Amino acid sequence: MNAVFGIEKRVAAGGLVMTLLLAGCATGPAYVRPDVAVPGAFKERPDAAVPPPGWKPASPQDAQDRGAWWEVFQDASLNQLEARVSVSNQSILKAVASLREARAVVGEARSAYYPTIQAGIGPDRARTSQTVVGRQGLAGQTVWDNTAAVSASWEPDLFSKVGHAVEGAKAREQASAADLSSVELSMHAELAVDYFDLRGVDTQTDLLRQTVVAFKSALDIATQRFNAGVASDSDVAFAQTQLETARSQLIDLGVMRAQLEHAIAMLIGEAASTFVLPANATQLAPPNIPAGVPSQLLERRPDVAAAERLVAASNADVGSATAAFFPDLMLSLTGGYESGGFAQWASAPSRFWAVGLPLVGTLFDGGLRKQKLNAAKASYDSAVADYRQVVLTSFEEVEDNLAALRVLAEESGAQQLAVSAAQHELDLAMQRYQGGAVGYLEVVTAQSTALANERTAIDIARRRLDASVLLVKALGGLWDSA
Repeated sequence: MNAVFGIEKRVAAGGLVMTLLLAGCATGPAYVRPDVAVPGAFKERPDAAVPPPGWKPASPQDAQDRGAWWEVFQDASLNQLEARVSVSNQSILKAVASLREARAVVGEARSAYYPTIQAGIGPDRARTSQTVVGRQGLAGQTVWDNTAAVSASWEPDLFSKVGHAVEGAKAREQASAADLSSVELSMHAELAVDYFDLRGVDTQTDLLRQTVVAFKSALDIATQRFNAGVASDSDVAFAQTQLETARSQLIDLGVMRAQLEHAIAMLIGEAASTFVLPANATQLAPPNIPAGVPSQLLERRPDVAAAERLVAASNADVGSATAAFFPDLMLSLTGGYESGGFAQWASAPSRFWAVGLPLVGTLFDGGLRKQKLNAAKASYDSAVADYRQVVLTSFEEVEDNLAALRVLAEESGAQQLAVSAAQHELDLAMQRYQGGAVGYLEVVTAQSTALANERTAIDIARRRLDASVLLVKALGGLWDSA
């Protein structure tokens, strides 16, 4: 038995020496993050590098918790709904499961660093043919062949085959984690947009209810003047038409509100049939959201981080394809007991062992490895293009929403002036009508203009809130407010 162990030690020592000689033969290109052109400032906000008072940029880490960025809108109902998204949204739960799967793949790749050890017992009974030459002693006999053995095999990672596989799996795990952050950010942003759209519908509903009351009063005035003989029946018809049109518009808003309420229910993981969100016509003002500097987008946007990690994974795949050109060294050891009878099974003469140290390489494969390497390089180039495209898209989204906020702010100011002017014109038209100076058609025109302008003002306010949410999303959601 000692002799066996001595041989095993010498073989293991020889294998270790060979491993050390070849261990420095790492294969594949070193990873370098692809270059992208980053502007020095956003075109729509050249002074965005300095955040306004009360704001500070969070530590730019794509893996960091995005934080409760929606709290900057100071709406308690929104905060409660957003809290439910993180724990009940099915898209987020799916992304969490995908991350767990990616982590398991990393563990699977790392397991190749370690030896595989197996043990087994194999009692076997067989009859030997009488006509086999050279086996006259066992010819025609039925014998037992009982074995109990332990085998171990290990492939040293001489040319980083395992290392590249682990590197690729780890990069894909990090991409999966970034995908989770991206899904969370998207779901929270989608909820906020739906919520503000619903609040806009509530505000429109409140306006139309007030309008119905005002148009009812105008109809009463027209009816009184008709009964007094100082107005025609067409005035009453005009007033009645305006009233019923406003009522129809009020009813029509119910469809949009129901759909938005159902969408919110889905995002928070609740059945649409059981979810009810009370109406709230309070208008919110969009917060001033700092944009930071463009270079921070590459650090805090999770989709950019995911795309960059996939580039790293593709680079590791190139390394794996390159390592396939080098030979494999496999260390194997088997030992145990073998006997034709159970009585001698565990005795010293029944011991057996085998040690193997093969170094095997492929001499010809018809270009298979070369084409796999070419495919891996093409996949890497594709991942680089995807990464750069995601970066370009991120700048586009930020600029789009910065422009939207700027233009909508200007439009909101002009629209408020239009609302005031239209309301003043309506007051004058009603006064002139009651004084008999004009017909009711002028009142109808003023009513329609005033209502249209007020609804437009409400819609602009809603769009400003939506653009604020989309800007936070485009910036990666990584902001802290004091």
